[in-house]
Amino acid sequence: MCGIAGIITHQPALLSASRLKQMTDALAHRGPDGEAFWINQSQTTGFGHRRLAIIDCSPAAAQPMHYAGRYTIVYNGEIYNYIELKTTLQQKGYAFQTRSDTEVILAAYDCYKNSCLHHFDGMFAFAIWDEQEQALFAARDRFGEKPFYFYKDGHQLVFASEMKALWAAGIPRHMNEEMLFNYLTLGYTQNPRNPQQTFYRDIHKLPAGTFLEYRQQQLTIQEYRETATTTVARNDQEAIEQFNSLFQTSVKRRLRSDVPLGTSLSGGLDSSTVLAHMHQPLNKTFSAVFPGFKNDESAAIQHIAEHTGVKNIQVQPNAGMLVNDLEKICYHQEEPFQSASIAAQFYVYQLAREHGVPVLLDGQGADEILAGYHKYYQWYWQQLYTSNKNALHKELQAAHKNGITATWGWQNKMAAIFPGLAAWYLKQRPANPHIAQDFKQNHGKSFYHRPRGNHLNSVLQYNTYENGLEELLRYADRNAMAHGVEVRLPFLYHELVQFIFSLPAHFKIRDGYTKWLLRKSMSGRLPGNIVWQTRKIGFEPPQQQWMQHPELQDYVQEAKKVLVQKGILKKAVLQKKIQPLDAHAAENYDWRYLVAGWLLR
Repeated sequence: MCGIAGIITHQPALLSASRLKQMTDALAHRGPDGEAFWINQSQTTGFGHRRLAIIDCSPAAAQPMHYAGRYTIVYNGEIYNYIELKTTLQQKGYAFQTRSDTEVILAAYDCYKNSCLHHFDGMFAFAIWDEQEQALFAARDRFGEKPFYFYKDGHQLVFASEMKALWAAGIPRHMNEEMLFNYLTLGYTQNPRNPQQTFYRDIHKLPAGTFLEYRQQQLTIQEYRETATTTVARNDQEAIEQFNSLFQTSVKRRLRSDVPLGTSLSGGLDSSTVLAHMHQPLNKTFSAVFPGFKNDESAAIQHIAEHTGVKNIQVQPNAGMLVNDLEKICYHQEEPFQSASIAAQFYVYQLAREHGVPVLLDGQGADEILAGYHKYYQWYWQQLYTSNKNALHKELQAAHKNGITATWGWQNKMAAIFPGLAAWYLKQRPANPHIAQDFKQNHGKSFYHRPRGNHLNSVLQYNTYENGLEELLRYADRNAMAHGVEVRLPFLYHELVQFIFSLPAHFKIRDGYTKWLLRKSMSGRLPGNIVWQTRKIGFEPPQQQWMQHPELQDYVQEAKKVLVQKGILKKAVLQKKIQPLDAHAAENYDWRYLVAGWLLR
C-alpha cells in the first residue's frame, strides 16, 4: 500500500527529481516507510513512490522496481493471490528475487501483457513503463478500491494516487461546476455517465476496472472487468456451500501480511462475518461508538467481541472532534463527501494506527452485492409484481412481519410497469431551491441516472460497478491512508461477486430478509440476534446532534457565505435557519454546503 506518482514528457524542463519529490511529499501520509525516485536515461519518464511496507518489508522490495532490464513499476495496493500466481509463473520459467507481490505483477505483465489483469485477485493501481516499447501501461482494480488520477495536455501526462500530488506538480485546481451542481442538488459525488470525471476540471480518474495505455502522446483507456451475465440455477445448499468456500478463500488470502492486522467492527452482520472467518482470536478490533445515540451499536459490538474472543478497542467521536479535524478530513478527501459518517470512519482508522495495526479487514461491499440496504426491497417487489404476484404477496407479508417499513403503493406498481416513465419523473424532481439562477442555468446539467434493467440484480450491479460503491471506497481509501493504514475487503473478491450476481434475486432477498444468502451461511456461526437483525443502521454517527454545535453552525454559515460570494447559492440562503439532519437524510443540504464551502476556499 503506497502513494505513486509519475510524469511522461518530451520536454526536459517538465521532468525533474525535485518535481517528483514535490508530488511524493504530498503523498507522504500514504507511505511513511520510505520514498524513492527514478528517471529513465532519455529523460522522458519519471516515477516517484512513497512506501507503506506490508508484504516483504525488505529494501529489495522497494519501488520504483525494475524487471528484466525493460520494465519499471510504481504500485499501490495488494495482489492477494500473488503466491499462487508466482508458482504458475515459476512453472513458466520466471525467476524472482523478492518475496513481494510487486515483482509478481511485473512478471505477469511480461508473460500475459494486458491480460495479466484477469489473473489478479486484488486492489491495485499501478503504472509500468516499458523502456523497449517506450509505452506506459497503467491499471486500476475492478471495483475502484485504489485511486489513480491523471492530467494530460500537449506536453505531458502526469499521474498520482491523489490529486494533491498533481496540484503539487503545478497542475491547475479549478472546480468542476457541473459536478458541484449535482452534489448540492442530488448529493452525487461522482458522475455515473462519465466515470473519468472528478470535481476538478481537466483532472481525470482512471475508471475502476479499466487499463490505460500511453505511447507517442496517444492515450487509450479500455475496460477489462468481468461481470456475470447469465443466471445460474442452484439449490439453496449448493449456493450456501459455494458462498462459504469463496468467502473463506477471500479472507484467507487477505490475511497475508508481514505486519500486524486487525478488523473494523461495527456490530453489524458484515464486519462480524469477516471476523468470524479469520480464526485469529488474538486480533484486535476497532470500533466507533456513540453512547446515548439511538443508533449506537455498542451492545452489538460487545456481544460479537465476547462471542469471538477478540479485544475491542473503541473511540467515541464527538462534535468537538469534528470541529477540530474537519479541515484535515476535507484535505485528505479532496472531493465532497456525504455525511459525518466519513469523520467517524476517519477516527477508527486513526485508532488502529495508534495501536500499531496498519492493516484492517473490513466488511464494505456486502450491502451492494447482497442487497443489504432497505431500498432494495422495493426493487425486488417491483420485479415480482411483473413476474410472480403470489411470491410478491408472501414477501410483502414477511417483510411487514419483520418490521420493514419500506413503502409499496401505486407509484411502485407504475415504476414496475413503466420503468422509463419512472426514470423521467424522478429526473424532473425539483433541484435545491437555493441554487443561484445563473449558476443553475450555466451548469445545471443533471447527472441523475438509473440502472439499465428493472430487476434486482441489475440494480445491484449498477450500485456495485457504476454508481454507489466506488464512492464509499474512495472515502475509505483516503481515511485509511491519511493514517498509513491499509484496508482489505473480503466481500470484494471478484470471483465471489461474479458468483453472487449469477444467482437469482431470491438468494439476496427472501422471507422478508435482505442478504438472505449471507444470513443463512452465518446461521449457527454468529449469534442469532446479529444474523437475523432486520434494523438497518449503517455506519452512522449522531450527525443531527453534532450539527447543533455552535462552532459547527458557524462553519456552515461561513461556508454558505463562500458559496453565495461565488454565485453558487442565492443570498436568501444566509437568512435560512440551519437544519441539522441525520447522516443519511436525502436533503442534507447544510452538510453539503459545509463541505463544498471548505473545498472552495
